[in-house]
Amino acid sequence: MKTEIKQILEGVRDGTVSVEDALLKLKTEPYDDLGFAKVDLHRSIRQGVPEVVYGAGKTVDQILGILASMRRNGQDKILITRLSPEAAAEINKTVSVTYFENAGIATVGEMPEPDGIGTIVVATGGTSDIPVAEEAALTAEFFGNKITRLYDVGVAGLHRLLSNKEDIMNASVIIAVAGMEGALASVVGGLADCPVIAVPTSVGYGASFGGLSALLSMLNSCASGVSVVNIDNGFGAGYLASMINHMEAKQ
Repeated sequence: MKTEIKQILEGVRDGTVSVEDALLKLKTEPYDDLGFAKVDLHRSIRQGVPEVVYGAGKTVDQILGILASMRRNGQDKILITRLSPEAAAEINKTVSVTYFENAGIATVGEMPEPDGIGTIVVATGGTSDIPVAEEAALTAEFFGNKITRLYDVGVAGLHRLLSNKEDIMNASVIIAVAGMEGALASVVGGLADCPVIAVPTSVGYGASFGGLSALLSMLNSCASGVSVVNIDNGFGAGYLASMINHMEAKQ
């Protein structure tokens, strides 16, 4: 995935972008100060991916103000995470959004065509883990990745996972989402030859301590190549998986 700054420089090299236009784009204000938020306008130049709006804790008016700033500055595709159905309905009155209630995600603009180097597999231990998994899957899809979903393939019925060995073996990145004891990540990590991103969820009974047991199990995985994000952090897993799936050789 080419970053915006790389595209600008290649345009100068190819003669499709003048030096003056390139300087203007690079000198644009790095952020838009709205008082309640400072919208990062250079995020895509630095990281290749524009800023994402975290919806929880923000009022509808604040979110609308941020969206207006982003769109005014040329960002036509926007991802909003942790958004309630009520807030999504209010926002949709002003800005057209597609809302995915199970994931708590809203998007402005169409999902892009996949341009990653391979497929990201998103697997869950159980059905109750799907909301977190969908946050991960939709985040990765929004950033241009092909996704294969393997839901309810936990270790309590290992044959369910093993019947999908081809998807696991062919993945470029795997996101393993599980609560309870979080064993799915270790099992997947022992089968796959690609990076595995483990996502502990807060699913489980009392001694799961709201996902802490799964988090500690995943951190102590004996399978190599397993990394762990925070409890219920599907967005972080989807974002990281997308970065891995868009890696370019740096010469």
